[in-house]
Amino acid sequence: MNPLVRWLKSMRHAYEGIQYALTTQPNMKFHFFASFAVLVSALFFRLPRTDILLLLLAITLVIVTELINTGIEKTVDLAMPNLHPLAKIAKDVAAAAVLVTAVFAAAVGVAVFYTPIERWVTRWEHPEVPLSIGSVWLYLTLVVLAVIVVETRFRNSSRIRPSLWMAVAVSFSTLIILKSADTLVALLAIGMSGLFLVMLYEKQGRSLGGLLAGGVLGAVLTVLAFFLGR
Repeated sequence: MNPLVRWLKSMRHAYEGIQYALTTQPNMKFHFFASFAVLVSALFFRLPRTDILLLLLAITLVIVTELINTGIEKTVDLAMPNLHPLAKIAKDVAAAAVLVTAVFAAAVGVAVFYTPIERWVTRWEHPEVPLSIGSVWLYLTLVVLAVIVVETRFRNSSRIRPSLWMAVAVSFSTLIILKSADTLVALLAIGMSGLFLVMLYEKQGRSLGGLLAGGVLGAVLTVLAFFLGR
């Protein structure tokens, strides 16, 4: 066989492997979405070349380990279709590799984006709006009512039906960000919302689209209500 043809066939098989993982593995879909968001943010903040290379390294490690994890899972299923302690150990260790690289990627993201985000936040005048417990309840009520209406509208489409819990969590985080002039506090609030998203995604089986839709609704409605009250 011609070496070029053989190389092209290998590339096609590799591409099919990526397609399979992206189609069948929810975690891979999340990694691809997060990678896209990170790269768009890198362009927005005009990060230097070194920071971009670090982000690309972190993204590559996460995706590669997820692909290896998928390959190990399918190999174990083929060799041991029934439940076995050793099969569980093999899958758990492979998943642990993905977790380690994901933590590394998160640490890289915080280190790279902290200073650009801090500079960007300090450019804007911090709104001085008194935030009382009554106004907080008002904002949350508006968010809950709006999400329930939208959720009812898309009740037959589980992929884009917004998550009420995610909307409320992001609404809280948005209020913290709006009332705090500290960039670290804002990043911690965003991180808590991110952890809540991962928890709902893994434990409750909600679609990524529905969780993101709930988060976007919560953030947008809270910001609008907040600034309308100025």
